[in-house]
Amino acid sequence: MKKVSYNKKQSFIEKITAAAFLLPSLAGCFAFIFIPSIFSFLLSFFKWNLISEIKFAGLNNYIELFKSENFWFVLKNTIFYALMVTVFATIIPLILAAVLNNKIRGTEFFKTAYFLPFITPMIVIAMVWQWIFDPNTGFINTFFKINQAWLFDSRFAMYVLIFVSVWKLIGYNMIIFLSGFSALNNQIYEAAKIDGAGSVKTFFKITLPLLTPSVFFVLLITTISSFQVFDLIYLMTQGGPNNSTNILVYWLYQNAFEFFNIGRASAIAYVLFVLIFILTLIQWIIRKKYFLNEKEN
Repeated sequence: MKKVSYNKKQSFIEKITAAAFLLPSLAGCFAFIFIPSIFSFLLSFFKWNLISEIKFAGLNNYIELFKSENFWFVLKNTIFYALMVTVFATIIPLILAAVLNNKIRGTEFFKTAYFLPFITPMIVIAMVWQWIFDPNTGFINTFFKINQAWLFDSRFAMYVLIFVSVWKLIGYNMIIFLSGFSALNNQIYEAAKIDGAGSVKTFFKITLPLLTPSVFFVLLITTISSFQVFDLIYLMTQGGPNNSTNILVYWLYQNAFEFFNIGRASAIAYVLFVLIFILTLIQWIIRKKYFLNEKEN
């Protein structure tokens, strides 16, 4: 009986110790994430400009938002940007990881070189790429001897942002794929080689199906981060030219801190939340129905 009592006491002390270590983190999440999320959701049903009295508006903020042509234009920009970044920031790192997994000369150097942009602060990246695409003294125009205002032309500005975003994400996604490659069983490849399977067939029939957990993870985090991008837009284009690079998070910022329409900004935030949630749910369903079934087969 004494031993049982001692074990219970020790278990209780361990729980208290764990709670003490978790408390600061939980308090921070509660104070800076949970409570602000509730208040921003409530504010989406009110009219407020940070100065005048708060007035209840019901669903008017959402109704006005869906009736706004600007909202649909910004939403189209957001979906296009997120789709392009997700596709290229998944395919390119996957190809690079497949190449580097073959233990070519200088593999460690290439891993470091590709990963450096991911850990570089966005403000540094934005400044460097602004200079590279500068219409007067930029490297691109000087090297190719052309005169193109890349970031000031609505035809090219969005593609420049997509290029920079993909370039920054390549290293991180590539490391995830390399981790997936390292977990694969080499005996499978030896058996495929004996059966006469070529490198292309081996990649699509063996490697890719086995890498589906890594592919799904990369698709998921890249999609979410692409829909939430703000700093790159703010630093390089401020949503211009002619609103061509404006996306939902930056438009939310404009409504809140430039137009002082807090209710609409909160409504935009929860429309974005629902959109990301639906996309994540779709990806999860596809993973369960296609990826997992393919792996079982």
